[in-house]
Amino acid sequence: MSNPQQLRYSKEHEWLSAAEDGVSTVGITEHAANALGDVVYVQLPAVGDTVTAGETCGELESTKSVSDLYSPVTGEVVEANEDVVADPSLVNTAPFEGGWLFKVRVAEEPKDLLSADEYTEFSGE
Repeated sequence: MSNPQQLRYSKEHEWLSAAEDGVSTVGITEHAANALGDVVYVQLPAVGDTVTAGETCGELESTKSVSDLYSPVTGEVVEANEDVVADPSLVNTAPFEGGWLFKVRVAEEPKDLLSADEYTEFSGE
C-alpha cells in the first residue's frame, strides 16, 4: 500500500490535499478503508458547514462497524462528494481518487499533520 507523497495525513486516518485557491480535498486513507471493510453508507458535512480540525464532521458505516469522520483542518465545506453518497463503495475502491469525501476552504491547518512517510510509520503499514 502506498500513500501519495503530495498529501498530508491525520492520526485519525484522513488525508488532505494541498490547497488550490485556499481549497483542499479530504478523504480517508486506504489503511482506514481496509480496516472499516465494505463501506455501505456515508454521511458527509453539508456545503456551508464549518468543520473544526480534530472534531467529528460525518460518519462512515461499513459491514463491520460505524466510524466517525474527523476533519483534518478547520474551515468551510465548499463541496461534498455526492458520488460517494450514491456509491459508498468508492471509499474502498478509490480512496485517493473518486472516493474523496469533501472539499473545504481551509481557515487553519494544524501543525501536527503527517507526511506520507510519517503516516506510513504511524499506521504500521
